[in-house]
Amino acid sequence: MSTIRVERQGSLSILRLDKTRGNAIDDALLEDMARWIVEATRDDQLRGVLLASAHPKLFCPGLDLVSLVDRDREAMRDFMNRFATVLWGLFGLLKPVVAAINGPAVAGGCILAMAADARVIARGAPIGLNEVKIGVPLPWSVVILLKSTVPPTSLAEVALLGRNFDGEEAVRVGLADAVVERDQLEAAALARLQEFAEKDALAFGATKGWLRSQTVATMKAHETACAEFGITQGVGC
Repeated sequence: MSTIRVERQGSLSILRLDKTRGNAIDDALLEDMARWIVEATRDDQLRGVLLASAHPKLFCPGLDLVSLVDRDREAMRDFMNRFATVLWGLFGLLKPVVAAINGPAVAGGCILAMAADARVIARGAPIGLNEVKIGVPLPWSVVILLKSTVPPTSLAEVALLGRNFDGEEAVRVGLADAVVERDQLEAAALARLQEFAEKDALAFGATKGWLRSQTVATMKAHETACAEFGITQGVGC
């Protein structure tokens, strides 16, 4: 059973996270996402992607701890490396991606949302990185992604306090670009996506690639170095 649902609307696709346990990230979701990223990269007719949820009040709560709790160090390293690969692929996709955040997007869910070009959030939906708050350091790749997403003045507040943000506060710290009422979310996110998609595809893709190439290269290089020394601390080390 697929953990994602793809709905095509002309040259745009809506990629909906659609799995049990509230879209928590597990092996199946990573496999489906990785396969879809390859297909999207090759699809010359695809002009933009809306990353959304099939659940009415939940985006993604992070990793599926139920499926991960009994894994040894090597198995966790493999899982987190695959998560990193999906993250790089989504962040580096040379087509516009807009996230429609209808409910909690925390930890790994926030990380997925940060890979988008823009995030539209429903009023009252929390988003944040709570790793430090629960005693887990933010992985290297996530820190690099965060630094390319939120303004420098927000880094300490987002990364070191482990808070969740919603509404205008999420916009203020850079985790969201717009906040709308829940019943307006998908229309507003699609409008933002259409604004991106109307641009010349080659010009948009080349410019996005240049903007993001250094971030992706930095994450991959550090991940490779960690793998050579057998180190793992999450997505990156």
